[in-house]
Amino acid sequence: GRQWLGPLYSRLLVALVSLICFINSYDGDFVFDDSEAILNNKDLNPDTPLSNIWKNDFWGSNLSSNSSHKSYRPLTVLTFRLNYLLAGGLYPVGFHVLNIGLHCVISALMIDVFATLIGGLACDGTAKRLGHVPKASLLAALFFAAHPVHTESVAGIVGRADLLCALFFQLSFLSYCRAFQGEGMKSDKFSVSWIVVSLLLCAVAMLCKEQGITVLVGVWISRGLIIRLALLLFCGSLLLYARWRIMGTGPPAFTEVDNPASFAENVFLRIVNYNYYYSLNAWLLLCPWWLCFDWSMGCVPLIKSAGDWRIVWLLLLWACLIGLIKQALCSPDSSKRRTLTFGLVLLVIPFLPASNLFFRVGFVIAERVLYLSTAGYCLVLAYAGAHCCCRWRKHKVAAMLALLGMNVVRCAHRSQQWTSEQSLFTSALSVCPLNAKVHYNVGKNLADHGNQSAAIKYYREAVRYACCKILWENKTALTLDLIIKHSNLAQAELIGKEALKILPKDHTIMFSLANVLGKQQKYKESEGFFLNALKINPNAASCHGNLAVLYHRWGKLDLAKKHYELSLKLDPKAPGTNENYNMLKRKLEQRQRTAG
Repeated sequence: GRQWLGPLYSRLLVALVSLICFINSYDGDFVFDDSEAILNNKDLNPDTPLSNIWKNDFWGSNLSSNSSHKSYRPLTVLTFRLNYLLAGGLYPVGFHVLNIGLHCVISALMIDVFATLIGGLACDGTAKRLGHVPKASLLAALFFAAHPVHTESVAGIVGRADLLCALFFQLSFLSYCRAFQGEGMKSDKFSVSWIVVSLLLCAVAMLCKEQGITVLVGVWISRGLIIRLALLLFCGSLLLYARWRIMGTGPPAFTEVDNPASFAENVFLRIVNYNYYYSLNAWLLLCPWWLCFDWSMGCVPLIKSAGDWRIVWLLLLWACLIGLIKQALCSPDSSKRRTLTFGLVLLVIPFLPASNLFFRVGFVIAERVLYLSTAGYCLVLAYAGAHCCCRWRKHKVAAMLALLGMNVVRCAHRSQQWTSEQSLFTSALSVCPLNAKVHYNVGKNLADHGNQSAAIKYYREAVRYACCKILWENKTALTLDLIIKHSNLAQAELIGKEALKILPKDHTIMFSLANVLGKQQKYKESEGFFLNALKINPNAASCHGNLAVLYHRWGKLDLAKKHYELSLKLDPKAPGTNENYNMLKRKLEQRQRTAG
């Protein structure tokens, strides 16, 4: 297509639109996952050895730990540490400014990516690449810059991983293309040095976030000669092997609360639910007004039968995809085939690590994983807009500008919601009203600000939805344990007691509540809940062991000895119980010697 602006002004325009969309998040707080990845992550502290970054996961846990999520992103953590060092502490402004700046740069670079995908490596007679900016490339870059689904990645500081991954993904792709400057992608002549640079940048992208390796799949599909493809295959396999070795004990362990569809026993229903998740992700790209910081805990109820009306959405998704694939393969227009092919590749390939196809992921929907996939969607959208039929040409510019304007407004509004936990959590109530975690987070935020009476209302709702979820799935109180575990002791006690009003005979809730009360030195009350839990489930080694610890602290040493022994009889390898029992025996022996 023709140019609207020159290369420099096009990039400045896209960067400016990016800035307008997200500038109001620059003075936001640390919110949601920022607490674990930044505030509670010791790897950011300059006093912590720098080598720890290469041994720990994104959240600061050792990769060999069973509790680690195996998210190995040392270069992203390094940038967090740099923010900390430059600011002299954990001040969110610097973190937010860098995120916004990265998005502006990525959006501007998208012009080059889109121009290459649409027009190829157009060169003049001196083998110098032309700086064309076709209107479809500029339009696609503008749509990318202002897509509201990016808000989590830009306004949420932990989204830095997606931003850095996208940046080095682009640089790797453009370096690969640079290897054929003046020759064309089908030529057997190419620059080995630029290929090596491309592979190194791919490795850097992968050290920012796991999705980075998908750039190799993208350039593979762009076709090439056997030697080139063999090099890509070898290096890609090497990177995957290194990544697997880093994971140590294997893939991370997630629970049913994190990703319920992956635990469905019926394979057909598991596939149906995965495809339903894909359709919801597609809807977020098409209509990004339905956004939420967390999509777990009942936010997306499972499809449990073939008669569920929601199956229509996944059928519609595949009908659209098949239609686009048909056009990409069979259209007589070579430009259309090329653009649709690369648009679909860029849409699908970066999403694959989050698709549950190769391994279980720890979420239902996560808006941040759509950051790169949005580029493919925007390319297809812009191409369709720029090449719509003649009778609509009078209105298409107005329609495109209106869509862009609505997205800019939505970005500004959504990024404002991400500036504080109160506004972020409250905004989710209308999107995911069945999500227990949403109600819990709203309540906890109110309690942290001293509004206990208002907090109780949301805690009760959190417990009610969590209990309903347990009753529907006939599972244990895992959801409630998760809520209790992340509360302070006073809040946890309140939540546990509310839960028992709904599920009065649930021994797992009694066990969790007894532990909370014991930590508050409410020994008598704690003892009662432990004993009630043991009446229902007398063979629970952990319950005997924790009751023994309670008696030990309380000074009732004979009772402590009895329950330590019961615990060890039921589970001789119970963690910590042997050590505690040996400590108790030494204490009893000392008491006997003193008495003698």
